[in-house]
Amino acid sequence: MMDQNSLKKNYIFNWQGALALIGGMIVGSSIVAIANVISIFAFNENLQYKDFYLLIANAAGFLGAIFAFDYFIARPQTGRKLNFNFSPTNLMTYLLIFPMMFGMMMIGEFITAQIPVKGPVFGNYYEYFSKLMDQMTNDHATLIVLAVIMAPIFEEIVFRGIIQKGLMNKGVKPWKAIAISALVFGLVHGNPWQFVGAVLLGSVLGLVYYKTKSLLLSMLLHAFNNLVSSILIFYGKTESFAETFHVSEYLILGFGIILFSVFYYLFMKKYRVHYSEN
Repeated sequence: MMDQNSLKKNYIFNWQGALALIGGMIVGSSIVAIANVISIFAFNENLQYKDFYLLIANAAGFLGAIFAFDYFIARPQTGRKLNFNFSPTNLMTYLLIFPMMFGMMMIGEFITAQIPVKGPVFGNYYEYFSKLMDQMTNDHATLIVLAVIMAPIFEEIVFRGIIQKGLMNKGVKPWKAIAISALVFGLVHGNPWQFVGAVLLGSVLGLVYYKTKSLLLSMLLHAFNNLVSSILIFYGKTESFAETFHVSEYLILGFGIILFSVFYYLFMKKYRVHYSEN
């Protein structure tokens, strides 16, 4: 007799799913924005400049997107609510994926450094982007909560758990699903300097998620990436390893290539991941 779980349908990601995510995010963000408008008129208090408002607005947008996809797409398609696998894996897997991620971060830094920050095309945009980042990183506690806790949880659920998995459920080849989710992940960051790093980050996270089937590992790697960047900003006023440690960017690139290549090979070719999928 067949297991009842094997008869369950898996949700897929298509244009309707994309609309659900976008619509849910808009609705969630709008609710917080309306609350701020009420606060301005009723209490003469603009919450937009409060640190907690940034956290609430971010959470509301992502929760709205996840809820909309769950309610309007996943449940009608499968007859059940969204369910993600957060199973841990064996220790050796962690010892392979974190150095691989660290190498990717160094490679991404070198590529990002080649994007101009001056001139008629990028100059004004980079100045605006820098001011925005300065405002976001003004309070260390807020940055840690937003970048190291909230972003890895919400973004991995949306980009890997919903988009990438939904594409693979639809029949899209794994490497294409990983590439699409990574590209969308880069685009939503909204600037060329974070785009490169986000696409590379999303590619590694997508690969790890595909092989381990666990969102927990991609969340931990995402948090690790953001934590390292936050520490560099706190103590070096820059996200650059080369600038922080006063070494050549080519040295950082070379070390990153070696680190990523070795641990990628071990992770993909020489090691069997052990996990329990829900």
